[in-house]
Amino acid sequence: MNILYKKFLPDHFEACYEVHEPQDGMRLDQFLQRHFVSFSREQVKEKIKNGDVQIKGRPGKMKPNSKVYNKDQVTVFTYKTIHEDEWWNGEKLELELNPPIIYEDEGLYVLSKPPFMSTHPTGKHLFYCATVYCESLNGSGTHSVHRLDRETSGVLLVAKNPQAANKYTQYFEHERVRKCYFFIGVKNNQFKGKLEFTAHERLDTGGEGLLRVLIGYHPADSNIGKRAETHFKILYEQDQYVLGLAFPKTGRQHQIRVHALAHGFPLLGDKIYYGSYPMFQRFKDRYASQEDHDYMQIPRHALHATAINIPWEEDRRTFFCEPPQDMSNWIKENLSLNYDNFFDNVKDELENYFKELSK
Repeated sequence: MNILYKKFLPDHFEACYEVHEPQDGMRLDQFLQRHFVSFSREQVKEKIKNGDVQIKGRPGKMKPNSKVYNKDQVTVFTYKTIHEDEWWNGEKLELELNPPIIYEDEGLYVLSKPPFMSTHPTGKHLFYCATVYCESLNGSGTHSVHRLDRETSGVLLVAKNPQAANKYTQYFEHERVRKCYFFIGVKNNQFKGKLEFTAHERLDTGGEGLLRVLIGYHPADSNIGKRAETHFKILYEQDQYVLGLAFPKTGRQHQIRVHALAHGFPLLGDKIYYGSYPMFQRFKDRYASQEDHDYMQIPRHALHATAINIPWEEDRRTFFCEPPQDMSNWIKENLSLNYDNFFDNVKDELENYFKELSK
């Protein structure tokens, strides 16, 4: 392995690579091209010319044709720019840079993850990430225990060390964790009016290339796709909207969003399943129309991991957080209910639900 270490900080990412004997005497740009395969040769050369590449023991800027030798240590820096900005209707969204920590001990952070924050660095999202944020608090590396989609807000566990990561990850892998999500759905003509039910549609993987983000669903007795199970409880209906809770029993990609679609209430703001794949692409490429924005109403899908219940010492413990302002403000502006009382009742109901499951 050439990689010596990777370090993620809120404003930059650095990765250090060691030159091995087969690369002895290779041009610097050729060496880096092996590790940054998504970069063009010109992009690699530009990073070198900008001083974003250092070779230990060699001061000053390197050149693309500089030679690297066996055991050299090459550090590449990537700085935060505008590529993680989020936009809505022509305006840049203000992201929550210091989300609250719900709970902390010697091995664990429980974070109220804001929308658009990735769980961990991936693709172009290297800085606005839960593990990076927690590392800035912890002063050392952290580990993701489970993940939430980037647009999904809510309770997220981040471990401070490998021992805690292994402990809590096993809870998830052995289905000992109980999760509850709050959502805003939009009814269509497939909605059957059931206030409580369990969805069993099987979910397949996405297609090839860009279509990999699109998950399909099939009847429970089908041989296509993987088994999936989500329990739904509708708490409030007004006009075409529903507020409800989802309790996923399995953890498939886009599970709650696809099961909600299958039962006639795709989630508000869901560009793929409430909208369409072409609409999703328009938002992704930043040329969505005013009609697209009006149809979605909010910048992201209205899904919030409001509670998680895990084994805790000799008992169990529930961590809870209310939806962020984008969802709560939409509810206050568009629905006729006392929001504060509504969520007090939701919290009480969840505590009773988890207690019943523990018996």
